[in-house]
Amino acid sequence: MSKKLYPLTTFTVAALAALTTNVQAQQGPASSVTLYGVVDAAVEHLSNVGGNASLTRMPGLTGGMAPSRLGFRGNEDLGGGLRAVFTLEQGFGVDNGGLNQGGRTFGRQAFVGLSGDWGSVTLGRQYSMLFWSQLDADLLGPAMFGSGSLDSYLPNARVDNAVAYRGTFSGVTLGALYSFGRDTVNAGPSPSGTNCAGESATDTKACRQWSLMAKYDTAQWGVSAAMDEMRGGAGAFAGLTSSAMTDRRSTVAGWAKWGDFKFGAGVIARRNEASTTTPRSTLAYLGAAYNITPNWVVDGEWFKLDYKNSANQATLLALRTTYHLSKRTAVYATAGHIANDGTLALSVSNAGTGSNPAAGGSQTGLGVGIRHSF
Repeated sequence: MSKKLYPLTTFTVAALAALTTNVQAQQGPASSVTLYGVVDAAVEHLSNVGGNASLTRMPGLTGGMAPSRLGFRGNEDLGGGLRAVFTLEQGFGVDNGGLNQGGRTFGRQAFVGLSGDWGSVTLGRQYSMLFWSQLDADLLGPAMFGSGSLDSYLPNARVDNAVAYRGTFSGVTLGALYSFGRDTVNAGPSPSGTNCAGESATDTKACRQWSLMAKYDTAQWGVSAAMDEMRGGAGAFAGLTSSAMTDRRSTVAGWAKWGDFKFGAGVIARRNEASTTTPRSTLAYLGAAYNITPNWVVDGEWFKLDYKNSANQATLLALRTTYHLSKRTAVYATAGHIANDGTLALSVSNAGTGSNPAAGGSQTGLGVGIRHSF
């Protein structure tokens, strides 16, 4: 994570804020730009860091419930049901104000496109279809104790240089994405920067990525299926150093509502050719949420990561309670426990680096925080 907020970012925010006023004044309701964001700060305490120490910190990679962000979203009515759309969204750590996503100015999203009754086509840095397929079923989502602790790509499934399509028809959503070079930032090894730029004239397969999704939703339940495959390239992190190697995730997921309850479940099968010993793994999850009152929610989720033909596996259980002070502001408390087997040393928390237990060890985390959206 960057150590300071670059002057370019301050200038960009000021310029876009002025643009918001000018566009709305000049174009009226046919064209608009919206400023939005989330500020989420938490304090967490982790046991067994390194096997024999504890750690109390205010993490910056994500908040306790959701990553902090600042964004601009706009559209223009072009007539005949056609609209121009764009999104510019940056992620930052509340702990020190620095930019996340490898120090990118708009590291969460940066795209422009066209939309209509037929769906939307967008170009730029945007979410993989794997992200959209998990959005309703993975109830805890990008929380500090959650699926990102077992697979850090899941809350960071964004792709550079991508062309994407999504459209919804009578409850059925179809999506596809293709990237000419999935990453251009050396900020790893992490999903925020994997050093695989692609767009090579000498290797047309290097660092390409594609994903597909089909999803069906009603008011009470929904199901989804998706596939996401990325190729390697020379110098890429995490061992994916050749364009002949791929890392593929395939998933099915679903959710349902029943009164004040919501349930979600999913399975993500992975084949990672960068690993010569454990290329195949499965991540399963099951979660539930209950509205005790309109303002008070309790939710929890169970996760199991299993590497095929290996002793390596991890089980994570996370619980959270949230009290909504208003539509925009909430306070929360959360707890998580992870048990590693084999040589795995995954931390219960994905909200910051440097908190892993010893190989094969377990870890417990406790956190409290506040979130405000605007």
